[in-house]
Amino acid sequence: MGSETIGKQIAMLRKEKGVKQEEVAGYVGVSAQAVSKWENGGVPDIELLPKIADFFSVSIDSLFGRKIRDYGDIQSALMKEIAEAPEDDKVKTAFGVCWNIERALVSQNEYKSEDCLTEYEKKIGEKRQRYSSAMFDGGFTNMGIGNMRRYFLLVSDPESTDEAYFDGIDYPAFFRDMADKDFFDAMVLLHRMEKSKAFTSALLEKKLGIDSVKAGEILEKAKRYCIVTSDTLELDEEVHTVYHLYPSSSFVALLIFAREIIDRPDVYSYYLGNRTAPYLK
Repeated sequence: MGSETIGKQIAMLRKEKGVKQEEVAGYVGVSAQAVSKWENGGVPDIELLPKIADFFSVSIDSLFGRKIRDYGDIQSALMKEIAEAPEDDKVKTAFGVCWNIERALVSQNEYKSEDCLTEYEKKIGEKRQRYSSAMFDGGFTNMGIGNMRRYFLLVSDPESTDEAYFDGIDYPAFFRDMADKDFFDAMVLLHRMEKSKAFTSALLEKKLGIDSVKAGEILEKAKRYCIVTSDTLELDEEVHTVYHLYPSSSFVALLIFAREIIDRPDVYSYYLGNRTAPYLK
């Protein structure tokens, strides 16, 4: 295992992580040209190996192509990889970890660098979408892969779905609200706004073409779901109600999964249907 192996390992790890040579160089404290030289057969100085291994959250042995079967500290390594990713790349890095979790659940194949998420999404193209699902009697996963709807859902079955899902929750009332087109359109409008924005009911009247009574009803319902709060403000001897927005990521998740019920996915990267138990116990 000579210098060529180290260079190949660095190149492979860099592509798996989806980073540029400049990012590796900046972390290690060398030039991008030095990293390029390593990947083309050069050898990094021995004192740099620990920092290179830290950047990729791997052992020094793995830089020499040695397979390490001791996974005792893998959780710390994954946490370190995500925590040390640049702020703008944290979600992307975490999603790459989720991709590997999904693959591990549905397949026992040896990991291959060309199957990393970045390379896979290049293969399917920018406008394509793929899905993955692994279903076991103890839980299930759903995953959206591609540039249209990216998500990863991992559900571990509760002891009782009555307590987990039906304990005092009025689902019919919620779905009745969502079935009101004006209310649904208002939810979409509000979730397109910046969180810090303050507004009045006149915004809904103007944007949705509804009257003040309907706008008030919608905002009262939005308050019930904690999507907005309200304050009163006195201006020109008149009292105005001002609303503050608290958008919910759960609304976006609702759109994702409602779409998949309406338009069921049929193109899967991985699919494992080992579940025999009902989803609701």
